[in-house]
Amino acid sequence: MSELDIQIPTTFDPFAEANAEDSGAGSKEYVHVRIQQRNGRKSLTTVQGLKKEFSYNKILKDLKKEFCCNGTVVQDPELGQVIQLQGDQRKNVSNFLVQAGIVKKETIKIHGF
Repeated sequence: MSELDIQIPTTFDPFAEANAEDSGAGSKEYVHVRIQQRNGRKSLTTVQGLKKEFSYNKILKDLKKEFCCNGTVVQDPELGQVIQLQGDQRKNVSNFLVQAGIVKKETIKIHGF
């Protein structure tokens, strides 16, 4: 009967340490620029992590005018407000945010492919 007395391991969260590090008071706040693949050649660029005091709609308006693409601001329950742009605009958006003085180059993380 001792062979049947196997203990079931408790649930293990591999991201628990990463989440604990992110919640630290001394951690940097990054702006994440990501790309999401849609159907076929279509893609979507998302920008999240901008400070709350910025007007997301004004930033979006300037981005749309600068890069000749459509976009929207989406309210996500976990991530807050996220800017979505049509097409692969990762490098364009990061350069625009740095040149406009919204964020520093060190605080931008570009994800995808």
